[in-house]
Amino acid sequence: MKKLLVSFCFATGLASYSAVAEPNAAPPARESIEWCDIWISHANETNLPRVLLIGDSIARDYYPEVEKKLAGKAFVARLATSRFLADAVLMKEIEVVLGGMKFDVIEFNNGMHGWQHSEAEYQKAFPKLIKTIRAHAPKAKLIWATTTPLRDGKGVTYDTKAEYSNERIAARNAVAAEIVAAKKIPTVDLNASMQGHREFHSDNVHFNVQGSQVLAAQVSAAVEKLLPR
Repeated sequence: MKKLLVSFCFATGLASYSAVAEPNAAPPARESIEWCDIWISHANETNLPRVLLIGDSIARDYYPEVEKKLAGKAFVARLATSRFLADAVLMKEIEVVLGGMKFDVIEFNNGMHGWQHSEAEYQKAFPKLIKTIRAHAPKAKLIWATTTPLRDGKGVTYDTKAEYSNERIAARNAVAAEIVAAKKIPTVDLNASMQGHREFHSDNVHFNVQGSQVLAAQVSAAVEKLLPR
């Protein structure tokens, strides 16, 4: 099933980019492997509110625990993707998910991919992320999740050879903080909870079971406050 979902996202992405790209426009800088994982549980049930987590592999890792914590209170879905903000395909992936299902609460993050893009590009593209989500889920309550820190403080991507660091993550989080505050979107600060906790990491970027449980507890608590009563 996951392979089918990834293939669907890839095919949708190719078609979508050709549809939205300007004639003769260069494609956005991408990683050598781009992926997408959509998971929607209880798709035919309507007796509980519905929650969507938008993020990357970190959100995909804490998703199962969020689903457990909100069991009986909400149905939780995920859209995990490697796409960077400036990629029009990301917006099409969001449109696909929001076009097929109504969500009451959407927690979203983007910041750990696309290191070949500058923070200025991140700042320019960020408002479109919010605009796209609101255009297709106008009644949903939104929560921004900060991008988590690195265990070793810095690194280099294996494919694009772009450098990334906690300083760059902090810069992206600062950009996002200013924009979401202006739009009165609440924030769950996942970065702060992981700072100084090397024991929560499974590698430089990702988190082990303990770390994912801490993240899931934060996300679940933030989401539950916004669920319709």
